Amino acid sequence: MIEYDNALTPSVKPRESEIGGRRIAVQAIPYSGEIGSPPFRFDPVERRFFERRAAGRVAVGPADPEAWGRALARCPGGPVVVGPGSAREVEEIRGAYAAAAEGAAKAGRPVYLLDPTALPADAGRAFVVLRAWSPSPDRGDGVSIAAARAAGLEAGGLLPIVPGWTDAPEFLAAYLDDLAAAGATFAAPIPASGDGEGRRILVEARAAFDPASADSFFEKAHHTDWAAGQDAIIGRFRAEAARRGLATFPTRPLGRGEPPGNSAAAARLEESAQDAGADEHRAALLYAAARWIDESGRDLAAVVSEGNFRKVFPFGSLAREAEAAFRESGAA
Repeated sequence: MIEYDNALTPSVKPRESEIGGRRIAVQAIPYSGEIGSPPFRFDPVERRFFERRAAGRVAVGPADPEAWGRALARCPGGPVVVGPGSAREVEEIRGAYAAAAEGAAKAGRPVYLLDPTALPADAGRAFVVLRAWSPSPDRGDGVSIAAARAAGLEAGGLLPIVPGWTDAPEFLAAYLDDLAAAGATFAAPIPASGDGEGRRILVEARAAFDPASADSFFEKAHHTDWAAGQDAIIGRFRAEAARRGLATFPTRPLGRGEPPGNSAAAARLEESAQDAGADEHRAALLYAAARWIDESGRDLAAVVSEGNFRKVFPFGSLAREAEAAFRESGAA
């Protein structure tokens, strides 16, 4: 039995992180608790799988967009990820997911909708749908990529890269073909965490849905260098996605009132951060520069056009690259 308890205030979690290479500043959580279907859920923010209980308590945020907007106004500037959702019938009654998404958009934020069970009434560039892969053949009743695309939203898939499972060529081909057929605009690989607890849950998930492969996967999961294997798989994933016309970074949403040049330049810096590979210092600087742009509060394309950008930009070593990002966007 699942019990839904009304929370007095919205659950928002400021967090400097990224999903598929895209920076996020804060997560809005309409339904708190790993309860219900599917029994195993991949969280692209934590980069790990969670085992969900069939019964328990779920804290439900308010169905008031204004309350979510006020809560988000106290958080650092930048993109918001809303989710994951709850069962469709629960969302129809509670409305917490739709309220969180609407509140984030009204606050002027770019919004990623993670595994939504409802779509905003006013579809637009402020929203991008992210569907994370689940090992369960029953993925629940969330909004499909095809439905999101039919509603006019950018949408795509997030695949956890698990050596010995999701790296198989036939698996990748089927996954990417399904996304392309559904009209997805992107497919992003997410390196799954290789910590002990994460691997334990993965072994249980594989045993639950593919018992014949359980023993061989156990050996692969516990006795291989995940980091080394994942880099090669991600390279192959990106090449195969590109062959199908799929971008390998999620589309970056554009917040209502957000300067388009700022958004486009921040997106370009995020992509450069991913391309930095093992150079963690450069990647961190690029994400910091994207954060500075997101939090600037003004249209920086005009500053670039006036030739004054380097006077205000605090990352001197990246000034040329940041200016180029604005100019490539066509805004400067």
